[in-house]
Amino acid sequence: MRIDKFAAEQTGISRADAKAMIKKRQIIVNGEPVKSGEVHIDPENDDIVIGGKHIDYREHLYIMLNKPAGTVCAVKDELSPTVVELIPPELRRKGLFPAGRLDKDTEGFVFITDDGALAHKMLSPRSHVEKEYEVTLEKPAEKGYAAVFEAGVTIDGGEKCLPAKIIFTDDERVVRLIICEGKYHQVKRMMEAVGNRVTFLKRVRIGGIPLDPDLPLGQCREILHKEVLNIYAKQ
Repeated sequence: MRIDKFAAEQTGISRADAKAMIKKRQIIVNGEPVKSGEVHIDPENDDIVIGGKHIDYREHLYIMLNKPAGTVCAVKDELSPTVVELIPPELRRKGLFPAGRLDKDTEGFVFITDDGALAHKMLSPRSHVEKEYEVTLEKPAEKGYAAVFEAGVTIDGGEKCLPAKIIFTDDERVVRLIICEGKYHQVKRMMEAVGNRVTFLKRVRIGGIPLDPDLPLGQCREILHKEVLNIYAKQ
């Protein structure tokens, strides 16, 4: 792989920026400054330093973000801050995007990656990847919701949802809802279908990966490859 391509993919800088850094002797391979962007490297075995930082090669990057309300699940947006803009410089790289969406006013786990194949499989209804939400309701939850959701509730517009599971808590206005698809505003529309309204919504799990309880709102951390394998696990 060419060093300028490697630098762009692994750090998020442009190839032009990489060439400028090469001229300033800021890209080092195996202890020697690189003299040209056309130099080929072995990303898995060479020792590479860019701008004073050692770069560990990863074919793909996986990030857990604890999304705050007010941000949108997009790469770019002219009106609102995006989840990608919350990624710190040390985790930024070319091609990152949110795999799936949360509403602008919804908080919680957003999975960000540059792995298109994994994202496609994860989001496919055929994979039945569970998404668990903490749901605060306007009115107390009724026990009858469980049977309705397990049978597959029909939401406005006549759309039939796949079977879902509701978990009641000690707070009668707070429930956990587990779904395995991602229709537009689905959780809110499901609750409206049973005569209630969502006042707060937070995604707390995707597949077998729970939201890190120690991760503050607006912050993110890398998901290691061994953790990513849990994305298809059920709980």
